[in-house]
Amino acid sequence: MKRVLSVVALSACLTLGVHAEAPKADAPSATAQSKQQSGNVINLAGKQRMLTQKMSKEALFVAKGIDVDANKANLAKTVALFDKTLNGLINGDESLGLPKTESPEIVGQLNKVKELWGPFEASIEKGDLEAISKQNIPLLKNMNAAVQMYAKASGSKLDPEMAQTINVAGRQRMLTQKMTKELLLAANGIDADANLANAKKTFKLFETTLADLTAKAKDAKIKDQLGVVKGIMVEYQPIIEGGDTSDASLKKAEVLNMKLLKESNNAVTMYKASIK
Repeated sequence: MKRVLSVVALSACLTLGVHAEAPKADAPSATAQSKQQSGNVINLAGKQRMLTQKMSKEALFVAKGIDVDANKANLAKTVALFDKTLNGLINGDESLGLPKTESPEIVGQLNKVKELWGPFEASIEKGDLEAISKQNIPLLKNMNAAVQMYAKASGSKLDPEMAQTINVAGRQRMLTQKMTKELLLAANGIDADANLANAKKTFKLFETTLADLTAKAKDAKIKDQLGVVKGIMVEYQPIIEGGDTSDASLKKAEVLNMKLLKESNNAVTMYKASIK
């Protein structure tokens, strides 16, 4: 898989919409650039949380024999993007619009993520489902800790409420993948009852967070976008709440979870674009 990663890294960035925005003719002020850059860092650090769940989900789809070639290709791209973004957060990456992280505390936390990433990447490459099941949550939690640190550190540059909104809206992307991963863990016979219960809890958190974001949205276009997300969520709800792990439902889940991810990501992009 490592040979594949270098080839697909750029493709992954384009597929998931994680790339630096092209410079505009009228460059914003230094303060505006600082706020936009801070928003981008929180966004991409937050997207890492989603990628921990997305690659786990893709490995589980492969193990279940569903769209194997496509999921193997997507998995390689997701692994490459996680690795590229993690290194970019630590050292800077111009192509992602990421500055080098200067805070020793945040770098220390990212190094914890990196220590967990190595064994998890190896488990992904081996297709070791039991290891993936055990390792993905510590990786997610430590990446989430880094996101919280970025959001807190952005206070002097970015309005704290906006920093938190980007963080929470970004977390929704992760939840789309987490609930699907939990459904697939059950489908693959791994702690089935517990994972079906977890999928319902994850869905509930997604639902309540979406309602809260919608209630607080001041921009009509963002509110409309959150309505699009809700429409897909309602369509996905019976599969999650019913714990349906039939092949037909899993194939439907494969389509719906990616629609949910795409539209949730579009909402985050709109929040980020609204930064003044």
